[in-house]
Amino acid sequence: MQRRTVARRASPTLVDRVVGYFSPAQGVRRQVAREMLVRAYEGASRADGWRVKRSGASPTADHAADARELRMRARSLAQNVPNIVRAINAVLAMRVGQGIVPVWADEGLAKRWREWVPHADYDGLLDFYGLQYKAERTRDVDGAVLIRKHIQRMGSTVPLKLQLLEIDFLDVERNGVLAGGREIIRGIEYDKRGQRLAYYLFDRHPGDAGMWTVGRSGTSQRVPADEIIHFFDSERPGQQDGITRLAPIIAKVRDLHTYGDSELQRKQLESRMGVLAEMEGAGGMPPPLPEEAGGQKPGLMDLGDLAGGGIVGLPPGMTNPTFIEPKAVPGFGDYMKGGWKEVAAGYRCPYELMTGDLTEVNFSTSRMSMNQFRAEVESEQWRVTVPRLCTPIARWFLAAVDLVATVPANVQAPDWSTPRWASPNPVQDVASDLSAVKGGMQSISEVIRRRGYDPEAVFSELEGDLVQLRDRGILPLLAALWGAQNPIDLVAQMEGQGQK
Repeated sequence: MQRRTVARRASPTLVDRVVGYFSPAQGVRRQVAREMLVRAYEGASRADGWRVKRSGASPTADHAADARELRMRARSLAQNVPNIVRAINAVLAMRVGQGIVPVWADEGLAKRWREWVPHADYDGLLDFYGLQYKAERTRDVDGAVLIRKHIQRMGSTVPLKLQLLEIDFLDVERNGVLAGGREIIRGIEYDKRGQRLAYYLFDRHPGDAGMWTVGRSGTSQRVPADEIIHFFDSERPGQQDGITRLAPIIAKVRDLHTYGDSELQRKQLESRMGVLAEMEGAGGMPPPLPEEAGGQKPGLMDLGDLAGGGIVGLPPGMTNPTFIEPKAVPGFGDYMKGGWKEVAAGYRCPYELMTGDLTEVNFSTSRMSMNQFRAEVESEQWRVTVPRLCTPIARWFLAAVDLVATVPANVQAPDWSTPRWASPNPVQDVASDLSAVKGGMQSISEVIRRRGYDPEAVFSELEGDLVQLRDRGILPLLAALWGAQNPIDLVAQMEGQGQK
């Protein structure tokens, strides 16, 4: 029988009873006032025994207590759990894709950017958009990532290199009070106003135990804050470092895998068939198992492998055999599906993208789910990725260009174009884009950028294609196929532009 929890009422004190005896009206007012002090929200009641871990702790205290352990467990899930790997890749494909591309107003800066992109990586492995992807993936799994600026003037049109560092490089054990009101909290130095001045970083990953080389001290060094981008999602005011995106689902994924392993062991036991039988003679005891099968164990004997569908000859003296076959326990699939739906919700990724299970999806529900997912991804792009990663790198880029060339006066930071989304209904989406362009609500260049292409390259190709079509005499036919109202006028206009 389920126990019913009764709301606690404020009990009158001895003074209340005395006042009520001499002045009932005043006693009632005192009791009403006391009732108002009782908790108004049932969610705040402690009658259910729920005690919040580290109630009232600051973001720094929570991070210091749990961040490292959460990070280690999140990395393990990202390395070993297929559904988590799929979910991480699905989210990053939508958030970063082929890259979040800057839109420079100055063509000279745009050209320098295109020349710099293949050489942006300090390690020489990726281009800038590959670094974008790696930074976002590291932030999702670890909670934060550090991007360090390096200026290398030799052999580069833009002397800027970007180095990605795992958050383990930050010396979180370094704390202290410095002169002038400065202080160091978990490897980050602040001034008296709380502004970041420097980061204390190891010159090699602290996990490289026993792998120190010449010139590596193994101690942290002070790096000015203007050379570091500390890329994380600040979910709480005053939060100085990030928590892994996998934090809400770590325990649930572990429970699901434990349950799955238990079910696997039960299935293995089900595949083994046992036999109960009576033995005639020799006191009703079967002969013992041979030495290689486990030695002298009374009451047991080896019948060999009992294959499904096979006919097994029973030993002499064995009568009335009963074959024991455990029955499957129902509900495993439903529980696992419900569990993974909860995990997908905690990771903020559609269940279908995480698991590949499309059995409950139709066109309408899929579109609704993807529209919601798209809104969440775009919110994170413009709330975190662009302002905290892309824009600071663009400022570094302009400063680096200024070292080797003259930056145009009053130059502005670029706009950013996010990657296109795969369309479940391309015909309708193209019609919608064309309507937006015709109505002046969107430029052709922006439509092209959102589809993952460079507008300048597209326009150049279109211009070249039209010139070739005109020179070969195919343009009238193509104009008719395009549905031009007067193909002759279109051809004449193109020929006139060609003569100019």
